[in-house]
Amino acid sequence: MRLYQGDYACETVFSDDPVAVACRWAAEGAARLHLVDLDGAREGRPVNQRVIADIIGAVSVPVQVGGGVRDMAAIEALLAAGADRAILGTAAVREPDLVREACARYGERIVVSVDAREGLAATEAWRETSELRAEDLMRAMVELGVRRFVYTDIARDGTMTEPNFAAYRSAVKAVEAAMIASGGVASLEHLRCLASIGVEGAIVGRALYDGRVGLREALAAVRRRT
Repeated sequence: MRLYQGDYACETVFSDDPVAVACRWAAEGAARLHLVDLDGAREGRPVNQRVIADIIGAVSVPVQVGGGVRDMAAIEALLAAGADRAILGTAAVREPDLVREACARYGERIVVSVDAREGLAATEAWRETSELRAEDLMRAMVELGVRRFVYTDIARDGTMTEPNFAAYRSAVKAVEAAMIASGGVASLEHLRCLASIGVEGAIVGRALYDGRVGLREALAAVRRRT
């Protein structure tokens, strides 16, 4: 399932077999899979643990998982299920002590997702907007031990317009951590531009499912650029 700008009323279901979809992308060369428990993000707790565990067990590539991960028990359950990385979102704003403890225990297996609306960090499955500027939040998280971020511009999410290149360029310069770009990717040129900015990777969703971007071609384009 894919949302448009995080709106649960604007969802598109691409398949009713997420395990088969995950296996497809792994077979086509994906080096890592990014999973979000959208129900979990909305409920504030993991909901789809069973299917997530099935996906992890079905593929041989690392899997990073977010959505409703807001306490240590949820983090430990994900990692015990075989997830390579656990992604914290709302918890980064609400529970910085949890972030500190998780990083101390699990190091780079902890990733923070920063979702920005007009430059401000959003929480609660993007339904609320904090007063924290996204870059300020990331710098604070680095002090707690975070070494990698997924950075999403909500206004670009699911739109297939183009990524917010200016925001990623600024974040890469301002924050001493690896940056994964998310939102708006619709072409190979977008991926090449993101690579030139210096992000570590990019999350591509709707463009892959719609066929606008082929995974093998995307991987080749980024390899040539880097």
